Amino acid sequence: MATDVAPANVSDSVAALKRVKAAETEWDARLTAARQANEAELRRLREEADAAVKAAQAEADRERADRLEHARAETAGLSAEILSDGQKAAEAAARGEGRRPADKKGAILDVILGSFGKD
Repeated sequence: MATDVAPANVSDSVAALKRVKAAETEWDARLTAARQANEAELRRLREEADAAVKAAQAEADRERADRLEHARAETAGLSAEILSDGQKAAEAAARGEGRRPADKKGAILDVILGSFGKD
């Protein structure tokens, strides 16, 4: 016994299919809009991050240049001071007034020997 099952109402089935298709179309549109919004937001965030990195690199370069210039100035000042001290020490050594006791041997002997050295 074969029974043919006929749809109760063909127009109801077509209407249901149209509603399903409309819902699918609506959700596809929503997904597409959400995807595009997310891509735009991601693009904006990447651009902001790139700009922040470039700004940080530029600031670091400026800071490094400033520190390098400060270090050079400080080094030049120290080297000038060292050269000046060396020049003074060389002049004192030439006059026999160096820092070492051997440089002041004559003066030390005069103090120790006192009047004995003047004979």
